[in-house]
Parts: sequence; structure tokens; C-alpha cells
Amino acid sequence: MAQFNLPKNSKIIKGNYFKDLTGSKNIKKVNIYRWDPDKNENPKIDTFEVDIEKCGSKVLDILNKIKNEIDSSLTYRRSCAHGVCGSCAMNVDGVNTLSCLKSHKDISGEINIYPLPHLKVIKDLVADLSSLYRQYESIEPWLKIKEKKSQENEINQLKEDRKKLDGLYECIMCACCSTACPSYWWNGEKYLGPAVLLQAYRWIIDSRDEERKERLNIIADKLKLYRCHTIMNCTNSCPKGLNPAKAISSLKKMLATN
Repeated sequence: MAQFNLPKNSKIIKGNYFKDLTGSKNIKKVNIYRWDPDKNENPKIDTFEVDIEKCGSKVLDILNKIKNEIDSSLTYRRSCAHGVCGSCAMNVDGVNTLSCLKSHKDISGEINIYPLPHLKVIKDLVADLSSLYRQYESIEPWLKIKEKKSQENEINQLKEDRKKLDGLYECIMCACCSTACPSYWWNGEKYLGPAVLLQAYRWIIDSRDEERKERLNIIADKLKLYRCHTIMNCTNSCPKGLNPAKAISSLKKMLATN
């Protein structure tokens, strides 16, 4: 069996235990990854006993309750709480998801919450998405049309062309798919990853855009696109039910046939 030796300061240790003080009979144990860059300490797992009787149904509700009532130092991203912004993406019960959509009632036993995998951790559950956003910028995710057309009030699009964007425009760039992809784990600096490639395909097939060839040239690289090995983790982990793997396959087909 292979053995890996991790640096001492990277090994996760047992953290604090916060016992319930309400006397509730409906308690859920929640184990949360904690790491503070301002402290010279190893990452740790803190355990919280949470009164589920007085808590909303989502994992984000549990995090809010812990932050508001038990430990205000807990750090995580949140915003809309309706699965629109993608801020609260994290790994819950071993699966990348949005904590505002994931129901804790679907999890039997203790709840384990970690930041998105294989990214640098800024603090606690906050992962560094800087590289992902740079890659997203590199595909130029905006409509490109001739200057004369840009001065018109509208750019008409047929219904059948608009329908091609369904399953693509809904992507909220939460990074759940990319951080579930082994190819992105090992080649994250060069491989664009499922989220960015899905967005690239969204603009390439937009009938209003006039730079399809140029856009295909941007991603026509053995590392940017062809590191995908169709493992399907991306599609399985998308909290919006989208299919990045299909978009990537469509890009490969377009490059092979154009």
C-alpha cells in the first residue's frame, strides 16, 4: 500500500468540541474544517452539537446558526442563499455542493464540511478561486459582434438558436464541477476545467457571436481542453444539474470537424 508523508503543518488535527447547551433532544453533530492563516497552527476539525429543532433545513442554515450562536469566528462565503450566486460552494458529506441547496435532512449521522478540494484555503471554508477566475477571463465571456451591429438596439435570435443555450447559461461559476475533476486537480494551472470550458462552449454556440473560429482557437490546446478524460465527476457534482462533460465533448467534436 502506498504511503504519503505530509508536512507536519498540513496534517489535520482534532479541534475544539462545542457541546449543546440548550438541552434539545434533536442534536446533530457537525464537523467543520478550520484553519486560520494568522495562527501558527495546523488545520483542525471542530465539532459542534447543533439544535436542529430551531434551525432551517439547509446546511447553510446550520453554518449560520453556528456563526451567530456558537462561534462567530467561523468563516465561509454566502450571499443569496437561493442557489443563484454560487458563493457558498463547499464539500458537504464528501460531495461538492452549494450549502444553501443541500438539505441536512438528507445526511444521516454526522455532517462533515470542508472547503472545495484541491484549492488553496484562505481561511476555514473559504477557498481561493483566483486561478479559476483568471481562466474564465481568458475565454473572453462576452458577446463579440461587429461595431456597426453593436450600435443597434437589438440583435435578433431565432428561438431554436436561443434554445441551444439552455443548460449552459445557468452556470453560476460555483466551481463545484472543476474542483471535483481529477484532471483539474493535477493540471489546474493549464487545463481550463469543466466550468470554464462549459462557459466557453456557451459563447461559441451563441448564434449572435461572430468570432466562433477565434474562440475555438483559444481553447484548441492539448492542455487547455484535451486534459479532459471524461471521468464525469463534473456532471455528477453540478448542483444546478448541468452537464459540463457534454459541453466539453461538443467542443472536441467541433474542433475535429471544423
